Amino acid sequence: MTAASPADGGDTPDAPPDAPPGRRFEPDLRSMTRINLRPIASPMPLGFFTIAIASVMTGCLQLGILGEEARAAVAFTVLPAFVLQLLVSVLAFGSRDVIAATLMAVFAGSWLPYSLVMLSGAADGLKVLGVFNMALLCFGVLMAAVTRPKRALWLVLVVSVPRWAATGLAGVTGAEWLTRVSGALGLVVALVAMYTAFALMLEDMRGEQVLPIGRSGPAHLAVEGDLAVQLRNLERQAGVRRTL
Repeated sequence: MTAASPADGGDTPDAPPDAPPGRRFEPDLRSMTRINLRPIASPMPLGFFTIAIASVMTGCLQLGILGEEARAAVAFTVLPAFVLQLLVSVLAFGSRDVIAATLMAVFAGSWLPYSLVMLSGAADGLKVLGVFNMALLCFGVLMAAVTRPKRALWLVLVVSVPRWAATGLAGVTGAEWLTRVSGALGLVVALVAMYTAFALMLEDMRGEQVLPIGRSGPAHLAVEGDLAVQLRNLERQAGVRRTL
């Protein structure tokens, strides 16, 4: 017995015999799928290298390697990090990676106020930055809870969270030892970000993973999975469904 036609009020012609009556059946989408490659490369190595360089500069200032008279110069060297990471965020949004885009946008937003406060020498500027870093700490904890499958982002967050905590407490309390701890953690953040950026660049150039970055779950399937995995729930993706 054949399935009733849509005009008769039944299921679609391609519906299986055991399909529930009155339920719309969505056929296999693989035969009607077209893959369009966007002409952009991954922006993430740039984002991670930017984090590494800016973290080295701020960490050296906090550790006392660079003297207090270097505050304005450090602020000028960190200011371009805002522009670069904002660019990375825009490209990541265009690549439909909302987690990476959000993370890079917030990092970009963290460099701008730091640079402006350091340049202006505003009263209680360090205390204000301390409160700001405590807010970043809350953001980092929430982001770390959802980024674990994307292990590269997760690792950078894991080392950034304690640094934001130390920087925030140092600004609020004025404790010098917390400033030193924050500077040391900044160098750790730089090392992790530098490794991640280098690993992603090698992977992009050679078309395979060279250095481990620990992808798991959907992030692992996005790289290692076949076409059927990539098309799963395609009809519910942004740009396909009617509203976001």
